Amino acid sequence: MPEGDTVWRTARQLHRALSGAPLVHCDLRVPRLATTDLAGREVLETLPRGKHLLTRFEGGLTLHSHLRMDGAWRTYAAGGRWRGGPGHQIRAVLATAARTAVGYRLPVLELLRTTEEDRVVGHLGPDLLGPDWDPAEALRRLLSDPGRPLAEALLDQRNLAGIGNVFAAELCFLVRAGPWLPIGVLPSPERLPALARKLLEVNKDRPRRVTTGGVPGRSSGLWVYGRAGSPCLRCGTTVRSRLPDPSDGQRLAYWCPGCQTGPAPAPSSR
Repeated sequence: MPEGDTVWRTARQLHRALSGAPLVHCDLRVPRLATTDLAGREVLETLPRGKHLLTRFEGGLTLHSHLRMDGAWRTYAAGGRWRGGPGHQIRAVLATAARTAVGYRLPVLELLRTTEEDRVVGHLGPDLLGPDWDPAEALRRLLSDPGRPLAEALLDQRNLAGIGNVFAAELCFLVRAGPWLPIGVLPSPERLPALARKLLEVNKDRPRRVTTGGVPGRSSGLWVYGRAGSPCLRCGTTVRSRLPDPSDGQRLAYWCPGCQTGPAPAPSSR
């Protein structure tokens, strides 16, 4: 699932593959960009901003993309075989003489002036992996609504940018608070920004996330996410989950009733 660490790696991959060279081929397969051709423009850089990707070109243009749930960018040597998915899932092809970047299942793809990037990322809070990281500002935003459930506050990209369902579940576990605990009653909330940044920092270079610090017997590297029905690695209590419910806005959640305090749904939710 693409979160801030995945997006950071994707930006680095695109930057290394394309930057410093002109495009020799450009194919943007979304209706409003179907006639756009960036061939001949030099790729300047690709930057991550939370879960957003900004690929900048000479001439003051930026290609903005977002991976959402299952989007991906893949890079290949020129002439290499593309293996990221079937052709009908391709939304973008950017090629230099040496490398080709192919965007699969991209739900967001738009071209804008570089000077107008704030239109798509200006609402975001401090970026956990970015040069603008400001833990004090992130904490201020998190606590601006003290009654808000902890996981919901962490997932709001306007508070701090880069956390998705996986890291939200793991952070709640690590601070021993249930996902529905009002953030205003969380003991020592100043721990959250630093811990969130640490988790993303240590995972940004890993293809497989680890939040357990290498606990023996932990195969997937995570404390609770994806482990519903399994015993908690810390206390042995069965980890529970709540499936997302679009009708009431509830997101997917995992937690350990033994380790995490606060309100929780009835056991029938699993």
